[in-house]
Amino acid sequence: MKNISPLSGRGLLRGALGAAAAAAMLSAAAVRAQEPVQPIEAAKVADPARVELGKKLWFDPRLSRSGFISCNSCHNLSTGGADNLKTSIGDKWQKGPINSPTVLNSSLNLAQFWDGRAKDLKEQAGGPIANPGEMAFTHDLAVDMLRSIPQYVAEFRQVFGNDRLGISEVTAAIAAFEETLVTPNARFDRWLKGDMKAINEQELRGYQLFKASGCVACHNGPNLGGNSFQKMGLVEAYKTDNPAEGRSAVTGNDAERFNFKVPTLRNVELTYPYFHDGAADTLAEAVDTMGKIQLGKTFTPVENRDIVAFLKTLTGDQPQLTLPILPPSSDTTKRPQPFE
Repeated sequence: MKNISPLSGRGLLRGALGAAAAAAMLSAAAVRAQEPVQPIEAAKVADPARVELGKKLWFDPRLSRSGFISCNSCHNLSTGGADNLKTSIGDKWQKGPINSPTVLNSSLNLAQFWDGRAKDLKEQAGGPIANPGEMAFTHDLAVDMLRSIPQYVAEFRQVFGNDRLGISEVTAAIAAFEETLVTPNARFDRWLKGDMKAINEQELRGYQLFKASGCVACHNGPNLGGNSFQKMGLVEAYKTDNPAEGRSAVTGNDAERFNFKVPTLRNVELTYPYFHDGAADTLAEAVDTMGKIQLGKTFTPVENRDIVAFLKTLTGDQPQLTLPILPPSSDTTKRPQPFE
């Protein structure tokens, strides 16, 4: 029988342990691959010049009648892509009809707006500009404003390769910028990818309860929502004085009344208040309400805290932006009229 030295024995032991660790990692990865939630990947920018133009338009208040409201006013990228108000403030200090959803990861939604009336980000981008309760401009006036600014005219020509500067080009550029507003690398995503220490025991309990209670029936996929329409108040009627009708206002089908696009839970600790009417001020309140009206379940205080702890692991890397320097108005550019 061949002699095996002690050093060789230790080498075999290390090899066996290494193989076991590798197998365990592969097994953990296989389990996570079957989870109802998937990690968000970083944005891949195909046209940097178009994105940069879209960023300027995103922050430009001259796209509003008052010259004071920009896209960022209601979807503030410093506060989770929302405005943290129950309903947003529109032209002439009008109270908006619905809570402003986050723009972060909105490219992953099946449609845009709470009722899904816009099929994609490009279509959505034109809505607020012409909405009398929001930016209160018209598409023609917005385009005229941009055409009055030589630097914008030159940049549109460079980006699109022609002299067309219409609302289609405007919304295409804004949508290209919005597509970059994804938030990868959340702690929960790192756990999904195999980092066992990325979340703690309480947060893991919260996720397991989140799954076991049925929350994942609606909040699943990379965006933990945004991929279906569901009735608000499935088990118990939801009481609100908000007039929004939900999907039925788009389809005309009364059976879809109070059906809303399921909101994403990504970065949810940043995007309070919650629900289409902004009625829940805190995550704890939102979890309690959802348990009762959607699941028919009353969470204990401990269960509530565990789920909230899990939800806070969904905050990813926020967009890191350099604020754009907007092209100066020309002598013919319409001046702001915020008090008229």
